[in-house]
Amino acid sequence: MSTFERYLTIWVFLCIIVGVAVGHVMPGFFQIIGAAEVAKVNIPVAILIWLMIIPMLLKIDFRSLAQVGTYWRGIGVTLFINWAVKPFSMALLGWLFIGWLFRPYLPADQIDSYIAGLIILAAAPCTAMVFVWSNLARGEPLFTLSQVALNDAIMVVAFAPIVGLLLGLSAITVPWDTLVLSVALYIIVPVIIAQIIRRRLTVGGTTRALDGVLARLQPISLVALLATLVLLFAFQGEQIIAQPAVIGLLAIPILIQVCFNSGLAYLLNRITGERHCVAGPSALIGASNFFELAVAAAISLFGFQSGAALATVVGVLIEVPVMLSVVWIVNRSKDWYEAAPAVSRTTATERH
Repeated sequence: MSTFERYLTIWVFLCIIVGVAVGHVMPGFFQIIGAAEVAKVNIPVAILIWLMIIPMLLKIDFRSLAQVGTYWRGIGVTLFINWAVKPFSMALLGWLFIGWLFRPYLPADQIDSYIAGLIILAAAPCTAMVFVWSNLARGEPLFTLSQVALNDAIMVVAFAPIVGLLLGLSAITVPWDTLVLSVALYIIVPVIIAQIIRRRLTVGGTTRALDGVLARLQPISLVALLATLVLLFAFQGEQIIAQPAVIGLLAIPILIQVCFNSGLAYLLNRITGERHCVAGPSALIGASNFFELAVAAAISLFGFQSGAALATVVGVLIEVPVMLSVVWIVNRSKDWYEAAPAVSRTTATERH
């Protein structure tokens, strides 16, 4: 993890301050930016999102899907958490905390939008940062790569239906045309572009050219992320100044959801007898979110100034410190994990 990535939470806090300040000082300028739309897609934001997502997708080799069966226990647990538990548990937490417990303390006209943002955030498993988390947890790199590739393939067909279903259950009107457009624009097209570039850079079987391009693009990706946050908070500035506690209240269900899903994934891997080097990244992938996609989709569906957009950004704010704490727990609990009878049997079988 680079120094920049390690202190990402600090940079996000600074983006909040800068965004709120410039939005307050130059509201007319950001209204012009917000109006630069084609088919409900904000062009400046779309460009920034592509600059974020494509370098991350360049790391994914979909040929690694051939190795999925090698880690069938960890793959099964992670898929269960990512697609059968996480979106629905977040919807439940959103209804419980935002729709009920915290309702008196939040703007009444944004309640549904906040819940929508939380659902969008949880419906997309993390793609890029999990490589960092897996490395810190001394995880099996081939498992991480194959799991991320599989999640990306599933996301192409599952993201829109899951979001649409849960928004419908929340009695939130689903703009299906915009949702499908978001999937095409922020998942399908970037995946295709990234894979074309990757194949051209890995001709001959070497990744030297690809590694060089990634090294140059990574800073651009992070700067694009921070620039997007500045824009978002510039539009959200007045609301944040009026009610700064909103961010703290939105962070609570996100924090609970991360802890619950990472813990559940870790325990299920232990029960099934998966190795620790697979269980660690499985728990991390199960808990983290593809916040770049979530931010883009929320902006496209509900607009810059929506509570949904703000809720997805809160996910960025707490992701780094929370995931680092999960890494610490996974590393410190290795002896306890491997003492499980099922894990011991798996290890003994593999040795023979």
